Amino acid sequence: MKLVTPGDAAPASVNRYLLPHEQQVITMRRHPAILIGPVALVLGGLIAAGVLSSVIGDPTALAVIWWVWLLLLVWFVWKVAEWSVDYFVITSARLLLTTGLITRQVDMMPLGKVTDMRFERSFMGRLLGYGTFVMESAGQDQALSRINFVPYPEQLYLEIVGLIFPGD
Repeated sequence: MKLVTPGDAAPASVNRYLLPHEQQVITMRRHPAILIGPVALVLGGLIAAGVLSSVIGDPTALAVIWWVWLLLLVWFVWKVAEWSVDYFVITSARLLLTTGLITRQVDMMPLGKVTDMRFERSFMGRLLGYGTFVMESAGQDQALSRINFVPYPEQLYLEIVGLIFPGD
């Protein structure tokens, strides 16, 4: 988690979506645990390709097996690249989630519209240090209602609640 001090700038991929009067409070990537599924798939594919290579003797079939695994590896690299450009940004006025490497998607919710917010932590989330934020807005369906794989959920929850309900 990166707490932004005055004068710091958000990454260029996020900065273009911030309004001039907004002050950044927190800018961060989602937890790397989001990559557990792709890592497991690539490693499982590697093991399967290795086992099949020792069983199958046909060179054409071997080439197909390893090309399929190579495609799986390229998909994994793509997932890592996407994760590296996705940001969750909390400003003085709103919450932003920017996702996508080629097709950019920006989900936003004004802080003033948040009527209810909670965070959830699964067993794996407790072990690895991530959680899920669920936000509701006065009976409206918002683009940003659920944020998965949020690192430091307790601290971040307190920070957001402090922005929604400022002290006197």
